Amino acid sequence: MDKVDPAFGWLILALIFGGAELLAPGVFLIFLAIAAVATAAICFAVPDVPLAAQLGAFGVWSAIAVLIGRRWYRDYPTATEDALLSDRGQRLLGQIVKVAEPFVDGQGRVTLGDSVWLARGADVTVGTPMRVVAVEGSVLIVEPLPLPQAREGQTAQRSG
Repeated sequence: MDKVDPAFGWLILALIFGGAELLAPGVFLIFLAIAAVATAAICFAVPDVPLAAQLGAFGVWSAIAVLIGRRWYRDYPTATEDALLSDRGQRLLGQIVKVAEPFVDGQGRVTLGDSVWLARGADVTVGTPMRVVAVEGSVLIVEPLPLPQAREGQTAQRSG
């Protein structure tokens, strides 16, 4: 029985890593796939490379690929139209909310969209429009709107 060329084994491993990256993207396995391809190239270029040398080459190429990839993503970050896509708290800043439960001793509940949030701010009554000025964990920090904006918020609430 003929001995199977280890380069083909490394290419199969590269395909497995590449396929896994496509199925569960995490931008890591692709670097291992690149390292497996580089190791396969070494095995094609130099027949009868010992297994220990193949594993060492795979380890070195993995480290090199990861370092190059990290630098690439640092120097060329992925552009997005929504810079706050993954930061819900920051997305809530400036939102107009309506008091759902009266604030007593600086704590109450506000309605934002279709949900009710715990909030802290000045003592106010139900229905008072307020603006989100900060987020601490899952608690909104709110302040009353100035009178002209409060009227506009009430008009927008009625028309919406």
